[in-house]
Amino acid sequence: MLRMTFPVRIGVQLAPQHADYGQIRDAVLRAEDLGVDVVFNWDHFYPLSGDPDGKHFECWTMLGAWAEQTERVELGALVSCNSYRNPDLLADMARTVDHISGGRLILGIGAGWFERDYDEFGYEFGTAGQRIASLADALPRIKARWAASNPTPTRDIPVLIGGSGEKKMLRIVAEHADIWHSFGDAESLTRKSAILDEHGAAVGRDTGRLVERSIGVSAPPDEVADGLLAGGATLLTIGTTGPDYDLSLARTWASWRDAQR
Repeated sequence: MLRMTFPVRIGVQLAPQHADYGQIRDAVLRAEDLGVDVVFNWDHFYPLSGDPDGKHFECWTMLGAWAEQTERVELGALVSCNSYRNPDLLADMARTVDHISGGRLILGIGAGWFERDYDEFGYEFGTAGQRIASLADALPRIKARWAASNPTPTRDIPVLIGGSGEKKMLRIVAEHADIWHSFGDAESLTRKSAILDEHGAAVGRDTGRLVERSIGVSAPPDEVADGLLAGGATLLTIGTTGPDYDLSLARTWASWRDAQR
């Protein structure tokens, strides 16, 4: 079991699909009002569920609007696709949203996987290995661009990396991430978290202390919280989709978080 280095936090991922933008704007306000800690969207160009040609909006322009709209919550993509933007451009976009929000951006990033996005928008899909290698190359460029910017970011922007591949992705997480977003259940989280720490030891980072564990949840806390906390997860994110953006499960988790304090 990991040391509880990080406070328990609750996130909401608002899928930017099957809704008018006004409904998304309203969901962001409701999420902040109910007390969640982080509000995420995602970085795709088409819906991932329901009608594949349904309504959908772009990630980063939306994050700029959320940065102005909100006051307290942290914001980010879960996750931004490295393939869709030059890494230096992405760094500058992130720095700008960081300033707009007053230092509340999390840079979520991953290697990319949704082939339709690539095909329809003219990106080279390549192989998973190529996409992972591109992500590894991009992260030092992003951090170098932040350091060279004027003004620099308002804080060391937390980098969240999403992915669970044991040999390559977790090595990249160990080298570069402040937050690791994993997929699966508590058993998988526990096993892969240990592998992450092995990579951390190999690269000279204490990932048990320096890398926060994040995971998506779809069940109430009385069913899964104990196992996830035992596995080291402290950022627990509930997904919801348009047009209604039901936040009842997020409210339950926020109440549970408050009861732990």
